Amino acid sequence: MPFPHLDPVALQIGPLAIRWYALAYIAGVILGWLYAKHLAKANPRGPAPDLYTEVLSWLVFGILIGGRLGYVLFYNGPYYLQHPLEALEIWHGGMSFHGGALGVIGSCWFFCKRHKISYLAFMDIVVCVVPIGLFFGRLANFVNGELFGRASDVPWAMVFPHGGPLPRHPSQLYEAGLEGLLLLAILAFPWGCSAYGLFFAL
Repeated sequence: MPFPHLDPVALQIGPLAIRWYALAYIAGVILGWLYAKHLAKANPRGPAPDLYTEVLSWLVFGILIGGRLGYVLFYNGPYYLQHPLEALEIWHGGMSFHGGALGVIGSCWFFCKRHKISYLAFMDIVVCVVPIGLFFGRLANFVNGELFGRASDVPWAMVFPHGGPLPRHPSQLYEAGLEGLLLLAILAFPWGCSAYGLFFAL
């Protein structure tokens, strides 16, 4: 199956290029925030819904700083040791899920400590919204033609632009469905019908 060759740039305004990858982050944050507030309203004994609005800027910084540092340290450390200023050029791409996860964990810990609220109760809701970001992020990986799977002869295998001549598993789509939509549904289960109502509305 041929790769659809989607343009990674969603919108070009003069020299400003808005990429699908950036829009995936924005969509994940906004929809995650709305879902978190919805879950908080469904649990009046837990953290107040407004706290998930206050934490939003903390989370954005945690995702961006943690994701970039994770990429620099985990995947290309020797290169950035020789070119340290390029580590700041986030607009050239290069983010790590592992680093972003650590950034979210750390920023939420500091936020809860500052507001003197239960970290575990707060994170009960935060973890439920993470699959939304994973879903959009993996779709953006597919658009970019990156993070493809191993070579395969299944009918839906694709020849990716940077994957050589052999067809490969579109693993980004597998992950969007499994660690995105399926995990979102599983984590919504303990919250009952209220969570599922908004989940399907999204």
